[in-house]
Order: sequence, then C-alpha cells, then structure tokens
Amino acid sequence: MGVAMRRIQAGNALTAFGIGFTVPFLYIYVAQVRDLGAATATAAFIAFALGALVALPFTGRAIDRRGPVPVVIAAAVVAALGALALGLAGSPAPILLSALALGAGQAAMQPALATMIVWCSTPETRTRSFALQFFMQNLGLGIGGLIGGQIVDESRPGSFTLLFGIEAVMFLVLAAVIAGVRMPQAPAIREARPKDAAQADGGWRRLLRHKAMVQLCVLGFVLFFACYGQFESGLAAYGTEAAGISPSTLGFALAANTGAIVLAQFVVLKLVEKRRRTRVIALVGLIWTAAWVIAGFSGLGHGSTAMAATAFVTTYALFGIGEAMLAPTVAPLVADLAPEGSVGQYNSAFALVKQMALALGPLGVPVGAGLPTVYIAVFVVVSLGIAVLALRLGRQLTPAQDNPSLATPVRVTPAARTAPEQAPQAAPAERVAA
Repeated sequence: MGVAMRRIQAGNALTAFGIGFTVPFLYIYVAQVRDLGAATATAAFIAFALGALVALPFTGRAIDRRGPVPVVIAAAVVAALGALALGLAGSPAPILLSALALGAGQAAMQPALATMIVWCSTPETRTRSFALQFFMQNLGLGIGGLIGGQIVDESRPGSFTLLFGIEAVMFLVLAAVIAGVRMPQAPAIREARPKDAAQADGGWRRLLRHKAMVQLCVLGFVLFFACYGQFESGLAAYGTEAAGISPSTLGFALAANTGAIVLAQFVVLKLVEKRRRTRVIALVGLIWTAAWVIAGFSGLGHGSTAMAATAFVTTYALFGIGEAMLAPTVAPLVADLAPEGSVGQYNSAFALVKQMALALGPLGVPVGAGLPTVYIAVFVVVSLGIAVLALRLGRQLTPAQDNPSLATPVRVTPAARTAPEQAPQAAPAERVAA
C-alpha cells in the first residue's frame, strides 16, 4: 500500500472503532444511566438510523462534486459534535438530536472512504483493498467494543461522558488523518461535475435506469436483510426462544462469527480473485442456506443444550465465512459499475440500501420468537434467492465488470498500429482470458 491507502484504511478502522466504542452501550446509557426508559432508548436508535437515511441521499453528489476528502472531514466533524453532545445530554430532545447527528456523520463517512479506495486502486488491486477494508472494520469494531466495555460503569454517569468524549476526539483525529491524504490517481473534480442542467438533475434517474446497478441494489438489500439484519435481532430471538440458547452461548456464536471472518478473510481472497464475482455471491447464498438449515436443527435440539449450542455457533461461523467472501466482491462491483464521475453516487446509493435493510432487520424478531419454523423456512428460501439473483446479475455484466482479472486487453500488432484504417472501428477493448 501507498501512503494514501494506509491513511484510508486507518480511517476505516477509526470509523468502525467509533461504532463499536459507543453504539453497544447506547441503550444502557439512555435507559438506565440517564433514567429515560426503554422507549427513549429505542427512539435514540431510531434517530441514529434515521440520520443515516437522511444523509446518504445527498452524500453521493457531494462526493462526486467536491471529492471524498472534504466529505469525510465534514462528516467526522458532525459525528464528533454528535458524540460530544450525546455525552452531555440529559433529556430526550438533546439525546435524539445528538444521535441523529452521530448517525448522519458516521453514515456519510462510509461511501466517501469507499470512493477514496476506488480512486487509490486499480480494478485489479481493488479486490484486495476492499478485503483489507472489511478486515480493518471488524478489527475496529472488536477493539472499540472491548475498550468501551472497560470504561463504562452504570454507577458512574461520568464514565459514559468520558466514553463519548473520547469518541469525539477520535473523530477529529480521523479528520486530521484523512486531511493529509493525497490521491495521485483521483480524477479531477471538475471532470466529475455535470456538464449541463439535464445531467445535473439526472444523477439518481440515471442510476435507476442502470439495470445492472438496480439488480445489484436489490441483491444487496436481500443480502443485508438476510444476514446482517438478523444477527442481533431475529436470529438472536430465534436462538433464545426456540433453541433455548443462553446469552453466554450467543456471545460465543458472535465470537465464532468474528473469528471465522478473521481466519477466512485472506484465505477466501485467493478464491475470489480468480472467480467471477457474481458466482462467488451465488456461492455465499448456498453457504447461508446451509447456515439457516443448521439453525433449524438447533431449534429441533431444544432438549439437548449441547446440540443446540453447537448448531447455533456453527450457523454464525458459516455466516462469517460468507461475509468474508462478500467483502472483496460486492464493493468493487459497485465501483466497476459506476460511470466516470459517479462513483460517490453509486457508493452512497448502495450504502443507503444497506441502511434500509438493517433498519428493517428487526422485523424478524416476532417471527423468530413466535413462529420459528416459518422463520427458518423463509430465510432458507431467501438465501436460495440470493444465489438466483446473483446468477441473473452475472448475465448483465461484462467480464471486466464481473472480475477485471479475468479480462485481458486485446493485443495490437505493429501492423495494426501503422494501418489504423484496416482495424475495425468498434474492436472490443477486452476479451475473456482462455
């Protein structure tokens, strides 16, 4: 990695650290430390998610017009102000406004950092760059949660003020780190600006007319809803209610998920780099189908605690392997589908789809707790649907979009260079390697 990429990956780790550092303790802080009750704590989470949904539709155009570096810096400042205000707030209105600002700032950073990775990489190196981003994000989440848990103390409200204060400082450090990034491969911002009024008004309309990108967004929604959206909501409710899983076993399952990601990330990278991305995503759908089937067995083993626990932990580990396979495939695919000057718009649109899927994830809680058989059956079908959607998307893509390493430039002979009039006017730029 060059200096720029190292700073960007450090920014990814810091962003994830902030989420892991405070978000797991937000409920306790609002409901118990500030004594505002469960309803206000739930509203704080809703405000946090709403901030992301409000900010992301405008983030893409800002990235493409101004560049990702100013967007990351502005988002980090907003997030720092939100974190600091949250640590000092003591009534519902300031807490909700602070959570809204924190959610908006953190959400806007994600597509901006992803765009910086695109600008500082080539189609051939992008897969490894996004794999490293996913690794750094998980590392940041894990370390943030670990350190944050050592700081907080329910009997000392000041410990939570300290927690949010440290997070605010961390976001300012993030802004300083990203401010020093120089991206030699970045396209000139003036080239990314719309050339006429029709183009200026057509960013989202152009995206919605892009059939392959729309299909990828649909696929992304299903992916995030079926996996990430269920981790701490529907699947946890299913495990505790239907499978009789204890909270400690749920903790082991989450640890198994993280461990599988860490161990598998760079192993599966070798597989991903030599395969079409859509086929890798289809394989993830099959792996997750197996994970949901095994989760179903954990429910059947209610009378056997050991069997239920083993099956449940295995489910989370299989989800982790699938996540490790998605990290170096989906994000580069979004980048390679984006027209020149619209990478920020496409990254923001996909981040918006992700946030919507995560926001709807808790809808699985009542089904997982009350209708466990239906819950498992639905997500087995959904996971199989992931494979079908991925293969359908693959038919819309060129080899260079599905995996640039599988496409090689056409060799041009010296004779062809000296006699351009004999060359076909629309010669293909790339072909699939034998």
